[in-house]
Amino acid sequence: MFNSLSDRLTATFKNLRGKGRLTEADVDATVREIRRALLDADVAVPVVREFTGRVRERALGAEVSAALNPSQQIVKIVNEELQEILGGETRRIRLAKNGPTIIMLAGLQGAGKTTLAGKLSKWLKAQGHSPMLVACDLQRPNAVTQLQVVGQRANVPVFAPHPGATSTELDQPAGDPVAVARAGVEEARQKLHDVVIVDTAGRLGVDAGMMEQARQIRRAIVPNEVLFVIDSMIGQDAVNTALAFDEGVNFTGIVLSKLDGDARGGAALSVASVTGKPVMFASTGEGLDDFELFHPDRMASRILDMGDILTLIEQAEKAWDKDEAARMAKKFADQEDFTLEDFLAQMQQIRNMGSMKKMLMMMPGAQNIRQQLEQFDEREIDRVEAIVRSMTPHERLAPKIINGSRRARIARGSGVHVSEVNGLLERFAQAQKMMKKMAQGGMPGMPGMPGMPGAGGGARKNAKNAPKKKAKSGNPAKAAQERKEAEARRANAAKALPTGAAFGQQSGEFDPSQLNLPKGFDKFLGK
Repeated sequence: MFNSLSDRLTATFKNLRGKGRLTEADVDATVREIRRALLDADVAVPVVREFTGRVRERALGAEVSAALNPSQQIVKIVNEELQEILGGETRRIRLAKNGPTIIMLAGLQGAGKTTLAGKLSKWLKAQGHSPMLVACDLQRPNAVTQLQVVGQRANVPVFAPHPGATSTELDQPAGDPVAVARAGVEEARQKLHDVVIVDTAGRLGVDAGMMEQARQIRRAIVPNEVLFVIDSMIGQDAVNTALAFDEGVNFTGIVLSKLDGDARGGAALSVASVTGKPVMFASTGEGLDDFELFHPDRMASRILDMGDILTLIEQAEKAWDKDEAARMAKKFADQEDFTLEDFLAQMQQIRNMGSMKKMLMMMPGAQNIRQQLEQFDEREIDRVEAIVRSMTPHERLAPKIINGSRRARIARGSGVHVSEVNGLLERFAQAQKMMKKMAQGGMPGMPGMPGMPGAGGGARKNAKNAPKKKAKSGNPAKAAQERKEAEARRANAAKALPTGAAFGQQSGEFDPSQLNLPKGFDKFLGK
């Protein structure tokens, strides 16, 4: 969504690198580029004017002039100001003290409210709540049916006493949306659901009749939260739409839908600042799991290509199997071989975390390799899994037995070329070697790392600078004298060594049993 804006801002900050002191002209040029980047991203003009004014004022102050690295200080200022226009801090749902928490959804037609109702209900269920959906969109054809399907996929009950319009928008809706909303809240209270999500009909900002219906629903159910669902791709019109809905239903929070689109995304940076209402959630895809709590600081970091490691860690914690991780840790500690069975288990863990592209785009500096990430084929994981599953259990445990005929059979079974099987086995052999070195306490890649003493080419390079050994003399008497002097030096060096060993052993062979180490640990000491 913010690729274009991120590219422009990153390029702007690159021009400041290496400057020990920033002049007023440097600051003005930077602010001018930031202004252009924001306007190109469809951010509202008043928001751009206020944002760049604050950045310029802070950049010309003592905050930057006294900094050791002025360019990094400018990035820090822009990051903090981006957080402010995105809402400042994370805003969570205000839960009711008594009775069910009532959440009303409002927004334009086509903004994605019905799908978002299912996403929000599934997210709340994962938080330990017991939500229920109420179908009050009786205007759009098959809207009630859509909500029922979404609720079934999320495994959440749906209250839908009326089918609504079924063929065209000219059909008269069968039922009163206000009465349905009121009955839905009462039904949730009787069945002890602690959260009620009311899906209302989409409307236009200028549609006075539909806006009045939304106001009546709000007065009837008195919701704890009114969430305004806005399409992140609607551009400059986002501000006018948000102001119209704020006046009509007085929403308490904003949900950004379609945040995975390729539009410029200025709506996200404008609405919160203009309305003063916080962005609470973001919808990032079509699946019910593509939904997340909105963190202004993390979103600002993504825009500035600084990554979002915290969200990445949270996703990993939710998807990672702790038992499997403990099993792999024990296997790693015992220096057991890493097998294709383990490789397959790790791939399934990664698959549970979601899209690889989305995860990699959360890494710092991901914008620099965005083109490569966009070309990444998510189905590659499926092909690799198919290859491994086409092997026999014995072949997965001992890949070295896989000869030419076995490779041809595996290729036929997985529907790939033999070259792909060969490539996978080569990559796996490299990974297996790396795991062995790590288990033995070494660092992968060290033997061939240039510039390191005793490692590949680095050893030869350092040999040039090493002191040359003195050549032996051809005179037998002189050679005997040199041997005596060398023996004397070694004897003096031995006397200078400490008598105790590192583990307190004074003499004799080292015995690890005296250290009370964990069982099996002595293998790491060479015993």
